[in-house]
This record gives sequence, structure tokens and C-alpha cells, in this order.
Amino acid sequence: MTSKAELAAKRGRYAELLDEAMWAYIDKSNASYPENAVGLSYQAQRDLYNEMCRNFRLDNPVDVESSDSEIVLPSHNIPIRQYQLKRAKPKAQILYFHGGGYLLGGLDSHDDVCAELCAKTGSVVTSVDYRLAPEHIYPAAHEDAVSAYDYLVQASSLPVILAGDSAGANLAASVAYVSKQYRTKPIGQVLIYPGLTHDLSSQSYIEHANAPHLATADIEFYRELLTGGIDRSNDPRCAPLADTDFSQLPVTHAFGAGCDPLLDDSRNYCERINAAGGTAHFYEEVGLVHGYLRARHSVKRARHSFERIVQAFESLAA
Repeated sequence: MTSKAELAAKRGRYAELLDEAMWAYIDKSNASYPENAVGLSYQAQRDLYNEMCRNFRLDNPVDVESSDSEIVLPSHNIPIRQYQLKRAKPKAQILYFHGGGYLLGGLDSHDDVCAELCAKTGSVVTSVDYRLAPEHIYPAAHEDAVSAYDYLVQASSLPVILAGDSAGANLAASVAYVSKQYRTKPIGQVLIYPGLTHDLSSQSYIEHANAPHLATADIEFYRELLTGGIDRSNDPRCAPLADTDFSQLPVTHAFGAGCDPLLDDSRNYCERINAAGGTAHFYEEVGLVHGYLRARHSVKRARHSFERIVQAFESLAA
């Protein structure tokens, strides 16, 4: 049996920053991956990720109905899954982009998250199965995200709230940037531990370079896959913090995990929106790591954060 001292040494400074429930979540996640996972094929990595998501999956609320369809484009189709609460009169629709470093995930990986958001907010939720890297490098996923927004605006009169976690939050912010030129704009965006820059010099990237669940080196790996090694650091569609004008962005709620290299992205993005005269709310979720959405029913701090996320959606819809 591993002693407390050995556990503390293995966990390093995060032994005190994260509680035992959070560590149980981290250990359960890590158990899904073999030691050589990084060297596996991309499809094998996707299979492992999907299996890990299934290990945390919760049953969908019984009063939520879902249906699959596709957005038909001249070049390809984009699979989507829509969720609606029975007998509800939604005030808004949520356009949700899943996380997974642009390499992983899909409609199934975040199915229970989207279903629960639908149940708790009453909003229609549309989840997007955008094209993944490295088979489809930038701007493929970002173009799919914009196409999904265009589709929702044309298909329904309900106002749109952009949302996503991790890489998906980057896509949501990218759509917000593009939509500044649109006549019909989103009414808000909810970004959950987003990656919004290619500049890895801010304090959180250094302080949490070796954080559990996501390290700065992992972020560099996913960025290289997304861009195909091409420098996109000055492209606001790919790196929204590269924008030079943060006005005209929708009301923003950005949630950063306290032990995550990406933490400063949420903080800096909100500060720049507010400085430009907009409205943005930054939440530093202390004692949580990247990917904590899957721990929303097993970790008290994650549950409370999810409650704040739901409240953000409700305030935007109202």
C-alpha cells in the first residue's frame, strides 16, 4: 500500500491544492490510459478517450429528448445532436462545441453534459461534431463552428448562446469573433476552461506547466496538430486573444480551473472585453483541474462550478 508520504511526493505541490475527491477523479481518468498512450495512433487515442468518457457517463434526464441530424454543406456534412426538454418553452438555444484538443471527442463524449445542460436550463442544446485534426487542420474545425452558427440562426428564431469546453470553448470564442460582422449576433457565450492564445508565457502556463490532467507540453502538442505546424498566433479566429478590438463581443462568462495552465486565458480575455466596454465575468474555480466537467457529480467543487455554469446560461437566456 502506498504511504501518505509517497502519495504526497508523487502529487507534489498539488497534494495540498486538490482534495481527495479531485484526486480520485484524476486517478480514475488516468487509469483509462496505458503508459504508452502518447505513442499510439490518433485513432487509438480517440478510442481510449471515448472509453474514458464512457466510464464517467451519466444517464440522460428522462425528460430530455435528443435527435441526430446533419448540416449539409457543398463539401461535407456536419453531424449534430439536438436536445430539447419535453413541454419546455425555451427562451434560447445553446450551440455547444466539445473539448478534446481538436483531436478527440464527438457527439457521444459530451452527450450527458449536453443533456444535463438542456434539462437544467430549459434551452435547446445543439452539439456539433466538427472535423478533427490532424486529418483536418485549421481552419476546418473553425469553419464548421461558423457553419453551425449560421445553420442555427437560419433554422430557428431563438437567440443563440455560444458554449464549449477546452478546445470547444476556443471554437465558441472564434465564432464570437467572426459574428462581430454579422447582423444576427449571439446573445452570449459561456467558455469552460478555454484555450485562447498561442502565447504560452503568461503566469499560469509557467506555474501549472506540469498540472495534473493537462500540462503546458500537452497544449503545445494539440496546437501543433491543429495548425499543422503553421504559426497562427496572430490569427484571432484561431487564437482569440490575438484580437486587437474586443468590443462588440457578446456578454461572456469564462470559467477557468484553478490548477490549469489555461487559467490566465479566461482571466485575460474577460479583462480585455471589460476594458473595451463590454461585459465579461471571470470565474477562477479553485481546487479544480482541466476537464472537471466529468467530475461534476463526484467532486463537490466541480458540482458547485457546474451550478455556476448553469446560472450563467440562465442569466443570458433571461
